[in-house]
Amino acid sequence: MDAPSLPRRRSLAVDIGGVRIGGGAPIVVQSMTNTDTADVDATFAQVAALADAGSEIVRVTVNNVEAARGVPPLRERLDAAGYRVPLVGDFHFNGHKLLAEVPECAAALAKLRINPGNVGKGSKRDPQFTTMIEQAIAHGKPVRIGVNWGSLDQDLLASMMDANAGLAQPLPAEAVMREALVVSALGSAERAENIGLAADRIVLSCKVSNVQDLIAVYRTLAARCAYPLHLGLTEAGMGSKGIVASTAALAVLLQEGIGDTIRVSLTPQPNGSRTEEVIVAQQILQTMGIRSFTPMVTACPGCGRTTSTYFQELASRIQDYLQASMPAWRSRYPGVADMHVAVMGCVVNGPGESKLANVGISLPGTGESPVAPVYVDGEKTVTLKGGRIAEEFQALVDDYVRATYGGEPRAAHLTPERRTVAIKSVA
Repeated sequence: MDAPSLPRRRSLAVDIGGVRIGGGAPIVVQSMTNTDTADVDATFAQVAALADAGSEIVRVTVNNVEAARGVPPLRERLDAAGYRVPLVGDFHFNGHKLLAEVPECAAALAKLRINPGNVGKGSKRDPQFTTMIEQAIAHGKPVRIGVNWGSLDQDLLASMMDANAGLAQPLPAEAVMREALVVSALGSAERAENIGLAADRIVLSCKVSNVQDLIAVYRTLAARCAYPLHLGLTEAGMGSKGIVASTAALAVLLQEGIGDTIRVSLTPQPNGSRTEEVIVAQQILQTMGIRSFTPMVTACPGCGRTTSTYFQELASRIQDYLQASMPAWRSRYPGVADMHVAVMGCVVNGPGESKLANVGISLPGTGESPVAPVYVDGEKTVTLKGGRIAEEFQALVDDYVRATYGGEPRAAHLTPERRTVAIKSVA
């Protein structure tokens, strides 16, 4: 749920295949496949994995006729398997031809994504853009007009640079570039409306790869329109760099109430899972108190008081277990995403922190008795010993979930008073 203390920019509401963006709706997490959409089997598997991870909208590449023809059977397979996640078609360069040649593709999609810098040059730009918007109107589909730093309309940029050069006090080139992104997005939206696309069928984005540029561009864009905004740092990079950069940019904008849907554009490790970007996006929203997606696990970094890595392994194991359980838990146990889990590594803060949790464990550190007290809803309920602490603790967490969020009978040692799980490890 949205945190009441955070402001939200007012925007129009746009329906994307049953998922509402803007208009005060919860901020939506989305992702994109990196498979060849013509390969329906591979794309289905990746869309399903992204949806299971919590991606509420998934974008697929539609770059040729084969990919366009792959979209309808992909949609059919997803529906047959129970995946209702909306699909967005990503069009560049030849989208006007593909939508006209394969109308069933547009019918199967929940939204079209158009990059105004890639729909044609010179005299071809307006008619090709018009064709794509008319196809969206004909099929009743909303459109994301997504401007990108790397494919900005060069004619527009050159014109604005020339005008800036003639000023008595010209602006820095980067400021003109930022303004050109905003002008391209708003100008394209205005053209789309003039063609006949309703304002509540338009989503805007202006993606760049620099944190400060992204913040500046979206602040300007948010102030000048009421369209819902899609946030994302494009080409964010791999690993910690991509995660940190995306978090730095998105957190500032989200804190100011800007943004209605987000994507964290991470370059996956070789053979790595595409779902990482979904998890990071969820964690940004959840750690900011904006939305809850998965029970949270808090753990300490460890210190000289912790005699082994056991608490780290337990925290990791519980976190992986909770993440893997969420696809099944999401509908079965309403509210379980608000649960917090914490694994404590020694007695310094262990018992105290565990008492603040629904289920908390304080593992033994250096010189401590080889026992692990477990606290449930603030009360010590059991002390675990021996070589199966991890398995027994996971069973306790599982029991708490079933009883608290599913109304099933609870083990005698658990109490029902609170609705938060914390497994905290703080030295």
